[in-house]
Amino acid sequence: MTSTFSPPTPGHNHSFLGSDHQRNERKVWLVIVLTASMMLVEIIAGTVYGSMALVADGWHMSTHAGAMLIAALAYRFARRHASNPRFTFGTGKFGDLAGFASAIVLALIALLIGWESLVRLTQPIRIDFEQAIAVAIVGLIVNLVCAWLLRDDHSHHGHHHHGHDHHHHEHHEPGKARDNNLRAAYLHVVADALTSVLAIVALLLGRSYGWTWADPIMGVVGALVISRWSWGLIRDTASVLLDAAAEGQEVRQEIREAIEPTGSQVTDLHVWQVGPGHFAAIVSLMAHEPQEPTHYKALLAHIHELAHVTVEVQRG
Repeated sequence: MTSTFSPPTPGHNHSFLGSDHQRNERKVWLVIVLTASMMLVEIIAGTVYGSMALVADGWHMSTHAGAMLIAALAYRFARRHASNPRFTFGTGKFGDLAGFASAIVLALIALLIGWESLVRLTQPIRIDFEQAIAVAIVGLIVNLVCAWLLRDDHSHHGHHHHGHDHHHHEHHEPGKARDNNLRAAYLHVVADALTSVLAIVALLLGRSYGWTWADPIMGVVGALVISRWSWGLIRDTASVLLDAAAEGQEVRQEIREAIEPTGSQVTDLHVWQVGPGHFAAIVSLMAHEPQEPTHYKALLAHIHELAHVTVEVQRG
C-alpha cells in the first residue's frame, strides 16, 4: 500500500472570502448609521416630549443596531485576518460565527417582546394611538430602506486559482452561496419591520374599535414569527460551524460520482465549508493502477464549490 501526495507550492494562501465581502460590509455599516440615527432621534424626542412610545421604540432599535454591529465587526475582522496563518483554513467561517451570535440576540429579542406582550395583556396601559402610529410608520419606513440595502442578490463570490498540485483552487461562481452574516443582519431589520407592521395594524384596530388587547396579541404573534426565523438561522450557522452544512453533502456526492466510475474507490472523504460558497475536501482513494493526484483533481474541476482539495492515493 503506498500513499502519493503532491508538494504544496510556495505562496499558497487560504483566503476564502467572497468577492461580495467588502460590499456587504459597507452595506451593514450604512444600515447601522441609519438605525442608530433613528434610535437617537426617537430617544431624544421621546424624552423631550414625554413619550414613552418613542423612548421604548428607540431602545428596541438599539438592540438591532447592536446585533448589526456584531455583523459589521465580523466582516472587518475576517477581512483583516484573511491571510493570517494562525487560521488554518482562513476566516471565511467568521461570518457564520457572527450570524450564530446574532441569532441568539434575535431569540432574546423575541423572548422580551413576547414577555412584555403577555404582561400588557394582564396589565393594560393607556396608549396614545396617534403618536404611536406615527412612530411605527416612521420606524417601518427606515426598516424597509435598511432591508432593501441588505437584500441578498446572490452575486458572484470570490475566486481562487493557484497553479499548484497539492491544493486546487478553482474559479467558481456558486449562485446558491449564502452569506449567513448578511442574512443575520437582514433578519434583524426584517424582524423590526414586522413588529412595526403588526403594531400599526394593532393600533389602528385599537383606535377604531377600542380593541386595546390587539396590541399585545400582535406582539405575541411577532415574537413567535421572529423566534422561528431565529431558530432557522441558529440551525444553519451551527451546521456550518460544526462542519455539517447541508450543501456539503451535495458536494460529497458529486465527488464520489466524479471519481468512482473511473474504477477507483473512495475509501475516506471529508467535506466541509470554509466560507460562503467555498468548500474544502480531503479525498482518500484506492486504485489498482493509481494515477498522480493531479489526475483526480482534474476529475473534480467541474465542482465549482470546491476551493481546496487534498488527494491521497493508495494502491490496492
